Amino acid sequence: MSSPSPAIRRIAHLDMDAFYASVELLRYPQLKGLPVVIGGGRRALDDALRAEYAELPLHEIPVAAFPLLRDYTGRGVITTATYPARQFGVGSAMGMMKAAKLCPQAILLPVDFSQYRHYSQRFKAIITEIAPLMENRGVDEVYIDFTDVPGGQREGGRVLARLIQKAIFDDTGLTCSVGVAPNKLLAKMASEFNKPNGIAVVHESDLETMIWPLACRKINGIGPKADAKLRGHGIETIGQLAAKDLQWLMDIFGQRTGAWMHEASHGRDDRPISLESEPVSISRETSFERDLHAVRDKAELGAIFTRLCEQLADDLQRKGYVGKTIGIKLKYEDFTAVTRDITIERHIDNAKEIRRVAGLCLKRAPLQKKLRLLGVRMGALLNAEEALNYKSNRPIAPESIAQAASNSGAEDTLTGQLF
Repeated sequence: MSSPSPAIRRIAHLDMDAFYASVELLRYPQLKGLPVVIGGGRRALDDALRAEYAELPLHEIPVAAFPLLRDYTGRGVITTATYPARQFGVGSAMGMMKAAKLCPQAILLPVDFSQYRHYSQRFKAIITEIAPLMENRGVDEVYIDFTDVPGGQREGGRVLARLIQKAIFDDTGLTCSVGVAPNKLLAKMASEFNKPNGIAVVHESDLETMIWPLACRKINGIGPKADAKLRGHGIETIGQLAAKDLQWLMDIFGQRTGAWMHEASHGRDDRPISLESEPVSISRETSFERDLHAVRDKAELGAIFTRLCEQLADDLQRKGYVGKTIGIKLKYEDFTAVTRDITIERHIDNAKEIRRVAGLCLKRAPLQKKLRLLGVRMGALLNAEEALNYKSNRPIAPESIAQAASNSGAEDTLTGQLF
């Protein structure tokens, strides 16, 4: 008697649709179909709105009463936006002042990370009841191993994806998009095919028709710099990348990156589902269009530095972590790089405090040469739910930071920032 053939590997990537905005629309359904932007902390204006309409249920607050993006002033960045707002070119990580020029009529709501984490835990609990092998990839996305789950092979995984979609919607009122494929690389691409509230199934035999026509940037891991370099060699699609010789790719991009690009362009990815996915650190960095000098380009670098700290704080809060080792990364015009870090007494996730400590790290780094990259990192992470007292603690006292800086070898001067 012959043994049954092993099941075909089926991996799903599930991505919640405009997650933060969708959670907000659950309590403000009157804003459905309108351009809505989520970003920045709660302001006096937001509290005044709640106070003025305290006698009304949230869903009865008049649309005209909500603050608009055109009236925003500050350096905040957008966390997410509804699909009607995205049609104007507004997207996550964009500065809100810039977004206000693109879509001034958008309604502006503050972020509410506790609410987002609540719904994140709810939809993930639903998934693991149905398909227990799940990899957590943040507050709004996961990978799921469908391979041996009932329904995970039917129609390539579509039957199980549909079941999970319905279960999440019935419990939370939220929609998600699912991509199912032989591996994580293709599944992530597939989850973008039919957004919002869609399902896409990719088989190995679909590589040439469904994957190769896509732009190289659709491969998770190919960023703007690598894409520009590929375009410089006339490579715009994944199919064109797949046609390139392995040795040529390693010569152009280095042995490791070139080999990875070759594998990815052929749809190969053997990474397993990781059930333990707690990050060691979280970072934000950016490369500049032109090399910048710490003195002559101080204002521009200062704005970039502040934005990176705000984005890092947003990432920490969104993913539910706090940390106490703040570090910077600098890459110079000659491609050399340095890192500096300071460990403080307690875990934080606040942008201003991160900016203050990261500024001290800068004081310990040589800044004579022009910079091509700047990054900010948070390490020594702790799950925010476990850090029971961190929200109730007072802001870090300057003398506490001074002591940490002194212990780390930073300069004593605390007044002013280098940029």
